[in-house]
Amino acid sequence: MSLGAAEEEPGQQIQLPADIDWKMLDKSKFFFLGAALFSGVSTALYPVVVLKTRQQVAQAHLSCFKTAFSVVNHEGIRGLYRGFGTSLMGTIPARAVYMTALEVTKSNVGTATVRLGVPEPTAAAIAGAAAGLSAAVAAQLVWTPVDVVSQRLMVQGTHGSCKYLNGIDAFRRILQTDGPKGLYRGFGFSILTYAPSNALWWASYSVTQRLVWSGYGCYLSKNGGNTTLRPDSKTVMMVQGVSAAMAGGISALITTPLDTIKTRLQVLDGDENGRRGGPTVAQTVRNLVREGGWMACYRGLGPRWASMSMSATTMITTYEFLKRLSTKNQESWAS
Repeated sequence: MSLGAAEEEPGQQIQLPADIDWKMLDKSKFFFLGAALFSGVSTALYPVVVLKTRQQVAQAHLSCFKTAFSVVNHEGIRGLYRGFGTSLMGTIPARAVYMTALEVTKSNVGTATVRLGVPEPTAAAIAGAAAGLSAAVAAQLVWTPVDVVSQRLMVQGTHGSCKYLNGIDAFRRILQTDGPKGLYRGFGFSILTYAPSNALWWASYSVTQRLVWSGYGCYLSKNGGNTTLRPDSKTVMMVQGVSAAMAGGISALITTPLDTIKTRLQVLDGDENGRRGGPTVAQTVRNLVREGGWMACYRGLGPRWASMSMSATTMITTYEFLKRLSTKNQESWAS
């Protein structure tokens, strides 16, 4: 699936590099380089995730800057990396599962929809949505226990939450208290959050990328003439990054309430009517509304918007670069 040659005006075309699909990848190189590259991305963006999580579980609204100042003031820079080791250990296998499901689904669904006579732009959006959905569901099977443990470490000691020695201690104590289901607390809501979010993101990315290329083509067409424009790799990467950021912002705006509820389900313990374990979805929503009205469901929107936009931009440019490095025939990319 590729944008290929995108027509902007009569006689004016943008000739883009062909997409690199699953069959063209050297799988061992793809997974090894992917683990290294995405570990670096996770390291850079992790503090924003910590701030988002702290805001979502707070009982009173604090701005992102006040939350960051409070964390650094009381816990030092290390406070912005609480739970990072646990998160990183889970990121590598979860990313491998995610990328495999993403590429296999996108390739198969894209090919099938085109064969059914669906226009290529629509087929690309459908393939992106299906790929994002399947990748999110597959990755959550690995990621949810890691997410539960790492988020407990992020907020430990705040608002009466437990304190843990490390990720292993948190894992052991969650198992002792709630059993295996404690590690999958919020799993259903994670699927409801990340599956639509990923489907929306990949579909939006396909659409926004075409819009950005269309705008780019209109800008260049002012020069006139019957020409075929061949953007260099830097221009392609810039358009991919801008499109990814736009898609990430759209996805964050729509799905933040679900993410806030999911985070509280995973982190906070229920104490209503002496009930052990986590609160229900209804209790979580009631507590949020009581604390700050319906807008409380949008706590952490700023960091999440920034995180998703930056993560999307970094992820898609890194991902495309990774696929380019991992092709079986490097010469085919340059041609």
